[in-house]
Parts: sequence; C-alpha cells; structure tokens
Amino acid sequence: MLKHFSHHSRFIAGCDEAGRGCLSGPVAAAAVILPKTFYHKDLNDSKKLTAKKRSLIRRIIEKEALAFAVSFVHPKEIDRLNILNASFQAMHNALDNLAISPTFIIVDGNRFNKYKNIGYETVVKGDSQFLCIAAASILAKTYRDEYMHEIHKEYPQYGWNQSKGYPTKKHRQAILKHGFTKYHRKSFKVNLSLF
Repeated sequence: MLKHFSHHSRFIAGCDEAGRGCLSGPVAAAAVILPKTFYHKDLNDSKKLTAKKRSLIRRIIEKEALAFAVSFVHPKEIDRLNILNASFQAMHNALDNLAISPTFIIVDGNRFNKYKNIGYETVVKGDSQFLCIAAASILAKTYRDEYMHEIHKEYPQYGWNQSKGYPTKKHRQAILKHGFTKYHRKSFKVNLSLF
C-alpha cells in the first residue's frame, strides 16, 4: 500500500518523469504536493494502471492536490542537454510552476540535480511507494500521452497514438521508411539495422 513520505516538512513535492526512453516527443515531468490526509486506493505507479484508470485518477489528483504542475522539455532541448539533464530540467520547470513552494522534494529514481536550496531525497521505485510520486507519475504520463496523440494527427505513419514515441518495431520501421521528423530526438542512436 502506498503511503505519505514521513518528513517534518510541511509541503512535500513528489516528482517523476515520463518519456525518457522515447525516440520522439518531449520528456514530461510533474511535481505534486498532496494534502497529508489524501489517500486513494487505486493510486499507484502509472505503469501499473490502465489508461482509463490513469485518466480517472488524474482528475482526482488535479482536484485534491494542494498544488501540481507539469512541464515538457522538447527534442531540440533534449538534444542540447542530453536526456538525463533534460529530465531534471523538466522537473525543475514543474517545481517552478507550483502554486505553493515546496519545503522538501522526493524524486523517483536515484539521481537529481538540487533545486534551489530545498532538501531532497531520491527513491528508487518511489512511484510504487509514495503517494505524491505516484501522483506525479500519473500526471507526467497522461499529459505526455495526450501530447503524443495530438502530434500523431500530424504524422500518423509513426503510430505515436500507440507507441507514444517509444522504440517499437513499428516506430523503427516507420523511421526507416519516412525518416525523422521535427519531433524526433536527433541525439539518440537508433539501431535501425535490426529491421
């Protein structure tokens, strides 16, 4: 069962990202501050939920969170920064956009670049342990998926409505046939010879 992070700070922001391993589209990050009384039995790591359940829980998070924000870093910036730093930048941007300044930050994973002078802790598999990180994972995932559905309309041949930009066989084959788009990350080395 997921729980609140135990810490003396008043406003704990959970951070997570989506889309780090993709060949196209932005990397998305979310920051969420939940009330200490918040609980929802279905809240979990976004990867463990169906798209329908993610959508339902997203609405609850957006209604009940003390503050939340989502930020994208797009392919040109990813190519400039590298994907790890782009992920950190997206998280920092999301933290910048919170209506309440966090007093402590917990981040899914094992690395993070310090944000301002605010204390933080990284938690491997934090999205399946702590409510605020799970909430951030759902917002990052759902906002990014919506974006990929939108750009799919512009380039339907890449199947982004299904792959969301991940290196599926269909996506790689589409790159071989049609080349790269403005939404592709040029810094990623794609082994297209497998197909």
